Amino acid sequence: MNRFYIRFKYIFDFFVALLALIALSPVFAATAIAIRAEDGGEIIFKQRRTGAGGKKFNCYKFRSMKSSSVEFDKFNPVIKDNNANLTKVGKFIRKFKIDELPQLINVLKGDMCFIAPRPLLPVYDSDYEDWEMVKFEMRPGLTGLGQVYGNGYLDMKDRKYYDVYYVMHASPWLDLKIAVKTVAVVLFGEKRFLRPVSEQEFRHLKRQVKRRYTVQPDTVAQLRPSV
Repeated sequence: MNRFYIRFKYIFDFFVALLALIALSPVFAATAIAIRAEDGGEIIFKQRRTGAGGKKFNCYKFRSMKSSSVEFDKFNPVIKDNNANLTKVGKFIRKFKIDELPQLINVLKGDMCFIAPRPLLPVYDSDYEDWEMVKFEMRPGLTGLGQVYGNGYLDMKDRKYYDVYYVMHASPWLDLKIAVKTVAVVLFGEKRFLRPVSEQEFRHLKRQVKRRYTVQPDTVAQLRPSV
């Protein structure tokens, strides 16, 4: 785990997010107007997610659903494009990842960075094995390794693998690769880049983490408060 590079990322991402918010302000305005014009509802959707150290934060998105009170199914978490609860504007902004843009505010606040494991809902906190908690050694990201290797087409075990792998191997070159592939995913779709993880890869990473890393007690306390 390259802690020096991770600290550098946070500083660099803050200034990039600030510039991006200014440059993309017309997109923010147009999206807000379109969402409000369609049904008169809220523009921003806030949802609690688990971040660095297991701490919770509000993750921001442009609202893409007609109702936010739909019961969440952790075993079928991906919202399909034909979901009846999606608005017309919502389908468009989800396809081109525009709904994620408000997370630039999360980057400025220090909740997130650009490239890192995606933050999940607290309902998943109790599912992590000890070695998987290395994911929480850094802030979550707007995009990550799992998002460019299949995202919603991956099973949860594979997504966890990519999250841990990234934290253990974060580097400028890996970030550049993910950034380029993120653009390709937006243009051509997630399924085209699907790469499931082999059992051999999974076992190797697990051994690597156990040899090189010990989970911080504070992180365990945040994820498993009853322990």
